[in-house]
Amino acid sequence: MKIIVTGGAGFIGSSFVRQALRNPALEIVNIDKLTYAGNLENLESVANNPRYRFVQADLCELEGLRRIFADTKPDAVVHFAAESHVDRSIFAPQPVFETNLRGTFNLLETMRADRVARFIHVSTDEVYGSLEAPLEADEQFPLQPSSPYSAGKAGSDLLALSYHKTYKLPVIVTRASNNYGPCQFPEKLIPLMITHAFDDKPLPVYGDGMQIRDWLYVEDHCRAILTLLEKGRDGEIYNIGGNRSLPNKTVVEQILAITGKPASLIEYVTDRPGHDRRYALTSEKLHRETGWSPNMDFERGLKATVDWYRSNPEWIAHVRSGEYQHYHDKNYANRNRELGAIAKR
Repeated sequence: MKIIVTGGAGFIGSSFVRQALRNPALEIVNIDKLTYAGNLENLESVANNPRYRFVQADLCELEGLRRIFADTKPDAVVHFAAESHVDRSIFAPQPVFETNLRGTFNLLETMRADRVARFIHVSTDEVYGSLEAPLEADEQFPLQPSSPYSAGKAGSDLLALSYHKTYKLPVIVTRASNNYGPCQFPEKLIPLMITHAFDDKPLPVYGDGMQIRDWLYVEDHCRAILTLLEKGRDGEIYNIGGNRSLPNKTVVEQILAITGKPASLIEYVTDRPGHDRRYALTSEKLHRETGWSPNMDFERGLKATVDWYRSNPEWIAHVRSGEYQHYHDKNYANRNRELGAIAKR
């Protein structure tokens, strides 16, 4: 099977590529624009694999995308490419809608002309919005996105599903909870806290730190997608959760314990505008139809993640350079002032 993977140089995409190539029956063509979070270092271990090919391209350029499909003739597409950071979507919403909506539209239009056997659109539990305990979102739960990022993903989910209903494209939508693991760009909670702890820098925690998230190890997520490539049903939505819900504060405290750093490094900062309090979903449908369940428990996965970052200081130094550092200096150092201004509007 020949699979086009979009965003395959990013965190989840690169994990999927590495895992997929363990199967000798799979061939991967990776399309990535290589924006700030796309890093080919994540794929060094497979760069010379004869069943792997990288193409640098922008999904927003329709004609170029059509040429890639005509050349590749894929059997399936797994669509990871997205602007995925909520803070960035608050400061600058336009790239979110260009990539997450226009990019998805261009993929769907390309596949309408060049039919594939399966299209998996990778989405997020954030489209369900904040849920009061003990509610858990199943696949029929109403969409209540709170940020430009989650709204963009909700829109692209519905667009993909509409192409199944209208054009009979073989679309599957997946909605996963918070991923963590090796190679995650250090603007997200877990890698940010790990790298700050290594450097004895303050660990910035939004609000009171009691926002609750379900945590899913990235390799378990990718295994679920590979399972759905084989066993999923067209036109369906599948939630993918890690079955481990924790407050952000607890996650940060566990990172400090693993790294041997003091709790005094925690710094509570102005909360994010529209910050969802609790995400929760059920993966019962996925388990019932395919037998998938997460293998990695959170404590073991978190320690493995800390160990990976400790063993890869060069990777950290590289991703902290250039555009990332510019963004960090401009928007993180002044974030209290900027977020406060947004919240007052």
